[in-house]
Amino acid sequence: MTTRPRTPSRRSLLRAMAALPAAALVLGEAPGLLGTALAAAPAAGSATRYTIVPFLNSNDGTVNVYQSDDATDFRLLRSSAYTPPANRIRDASVFKHSDGYYYLTYTTHTWQDVSTTIGFARSPDRANWTFLYDYTVPIADLSRAWAPEWFVDGDGSVNVIVSCSVTSNEWIFTPYLLKAANSALTAWTSPVALSGIGPNHIDTCIVKVGSTYHAFTKNETAKYIEYGTASNLAGPYTITRTGDWAGWGSYREGPSVIQLDNGAWRIFFDGYGDGNYYYSDSYDAFATWSAPKALPGISGTARHFTVVKETVTGGPALTRNATRSLRSANYTTRYWQEQSALLNLPVVTSSSTAAEKQAATFTVVAGLADANAYSFRDAAGNYLRHYAFRGRFDAHDGTSTFARDATFVARTGSTSGSVRFESYNYPGSYLRHYDYQLRVEASDGTDLFRQDSSFVPVTAWA
Repeated sequence: MTTRPRTPSRRSLLRAMAALPAAALVLGEAPGLLGTALAAAPAAGSATRYTIVPFLNSNDGTVNVYQSDDATDFRLLRSSAYTPPANRIRDASVFKHSDGYYYLTYTTHTWQDVSTTIGFARSPDRANWTFLYDYTVPIADLSRAWAPEWFVDGDGSVNVIVSCSVTSNEWIFTPYLLKAANSALTAWTSPVALSGIGPNHIDTCIVKVGSTYHAFTKNETAKYIEYGTASNLAGPYTITRTGDWAGWGSYREGPSVIQLDNGAWRIFFDGYGDGNYYYSDSYDAFATWSAPKALPGISGTARHFTVVKETVTGGPALTRNATRSLRSANYTTRYWQEQSALLNLPVVTSSSTAAEKQAATFTVVAGLADANAYSFRDAAGNYLRHYAFRGRFDAHDGTSTFARDATFVARTGSTSGSVRFESYNYPGSYLRHYDYQLRVEASDGTDLFRQDSSFVPVTAWA
């Protein structure tokens, strides 16, 4: 087996001037997610798609477009997809409007310069963008308008939250709310300061859960991402978490929060102090968060972005309640096989014994933790689950932990007809073979990992 290479990261430029379990939460409105719905894996034949449009660590004059089906492994859709006709493009926020177009809003100047406008562009397909206009934010004595971010409220109204400073103190930022005055997004109401967040906060991201607005905002003085809530979009917000409350560390900015298919909430943020881009997950309504991890593949390249999440057609579909064998996509003579309760990847051929063929045959059923996902049973009725991140077969003990351990979300594989199986309770981690053993491991963003975690469902050996 080939050893996986480590993904390098490049030090980014500084811009240093101046969580009820989540599965039970009703998802409110966030960019790209209009209406309310419970989180769930995509249905058969559908796929989840996350899109980001970051500017580049090496160039703030253009943006790339990346997409992912798991919010972890982002792959390039188009490089230099949009370059504005003048000025720069930083801190781009993307959402999909009710007219079917994708819209960007962004900072128009680099951090050293006076910047009184925010830019707008749109695209029919996320790859081809058209400049719309630069909008002068109508605040008296405005010095800088930075990091505009979309927010779609429960009534369908489209808003932009933008961080602004005035000439008397150009490095003290306050978040302001702009509300679209028409569906074409060409006119905006007068800016209203978000009450309660206070001065010198920037990069404010808001998500709505039920009737509560949750704000994640960077304290530009302390250099930490803080958290607060309000019952109205404009506030007043009560900031309840400050300092290193979530364990993310300092010199973090550009928070963007999205709900994953398993109900967890994921925050992305730019670790501009160390050159990495991070993500962290919460399963308890934002109270606690997992240790931050660097996004594979794009850390050191991508800067400040937001995320649009959609359900699209074309995802994998496995027939449930049917027996299948699972062949490796890149080692085509090797198949899943149960050996002493562990899942391995030996060679199986027509000359294999009946017992070996039976051990390489599994029943595909609806996921124990999510019926849109999948679980796998052996001939004795035991379920494939991960235990200490090793694939093994055990009897269902009736616990929710076992159900989550034994549930896998189907994602499109690296070759035609292949499928990747993402761990339901470890998003971004997949069943992959290593030394011909099946383990659950976190994606490292490489083609080798995608190949090692891709399997082709075929006619059962037994």
